[in-house]
Amino acid sequence: MTIDPPFAHLAGRLATGLAQVADLRADPSVLERGWWVVVARFEGELTGYRFERVVRAPLPPAAAAWTGPAGAWHSSLDRTAYLDGVARIRAHIAAGDVYQVNLCRMLGASLSRPVDPLALAHRLAAGNPAPLQGVLHLGREWIVSASPELFLARDPHPDGGGDVVASSPIKGTTRPGEPFADKDYPENIMITDLVRNDLGRIARPGSVVVTGLLAREEHPGLAHLVSTVTARPAAGVGWAELLAATFPPGSVTGAPKIRALEVIAELEPVPREVYCGAFGFVDGDRRRARLAVAIRTFFGDDDRIRFGTGAGITYSSDPAAEWDETELKAARLIGLTR
Repeated sequence: MTIDPPFAHLAGRLATGLAQVADLRADPSVLERGWWVVVARFEGELTGYRFERVVRAPLPPAAAAWTGPAGAWHSSLDRTAYLDGVARIRAHIAAGDVYQVNLCRMLGASLSRPVDPLALAHRLAAGNPAPLQGVLHLGREWIVSASPELFLARDPHPDGGGDVVASSPIKGTTRPGEPFADKDYPENIMITDLVRNDLGRIARPGSVVVTGLLAREEHPGLAHLVSTVTARPAAGVGWAELLAATFPPGSVTGAPKIRALEVIAELEPVPREVYCGAFGFVDGDRRRARLAVAIRTFFGDDDRIRFGTGAGITYSSDPAAEWDETELKAARLIGLTR
């Protein structure tokens, strides 16, 4: 049995019956009631999709086989341009402008016909399983994510006194079984501190805790360094305050965040759009949410498919190694589209 769009599948839940589309920049408070899919584009557009019917269900079968891109993938930055970008970031760091910047490139390919994103979702689930996989199919536009990175989780606190939020930034990537580079450890700590500060803006005094630091996580084809920060929001803090304090995610911007965003705008020739934004669900009625950083994420429409890849740049970065990291992150997933 196939399902007609619009629908979503996230965290083992199938959502149908789209009832409302909301601009969450104008009114994030709508997330306090109902079950929503949230799509936050890196440049700031924030959209909520409220579904009326949400049931636990496996990923639905695809209506058609995956056909894949019609031609080659093209990158917004070629190797020469990316290496130059790394050099320019190192110059910014030497000048004291920033400590770290995430430099990304967008990959795109044309489609000869509309595709079924569920077919791609099944390929990713089999070939690149990830803890925060998800699909949103709106008809013409769609998102298929195999993100391993938690941007924000929100749950009722076990003691019944308010909520607890968590974020698990990833910084540090290597091949399975291989050691991380020396720069990966201080870079992860730097971004963990940024996330701690972001959450501290909305948290009860003394409630921000680093519950995990520099944990190695194995994923298909690569390994990451992951840290986790938790906090208890202060009284009166809702989604407006929480998103304003934390978005865009620190792991895909840099430190300090505002200056890093300016450097990104200077160096990246095209918008990231969904990539490096946030994608997930908010269950306002149960005060639960899981928003992923939208990495390892495909998105597109009837004509084109897009995918982003990037690396965190510090002064000790080797430009060629950073390019290779972007290739490593993309290779397995792009291979699954063929």
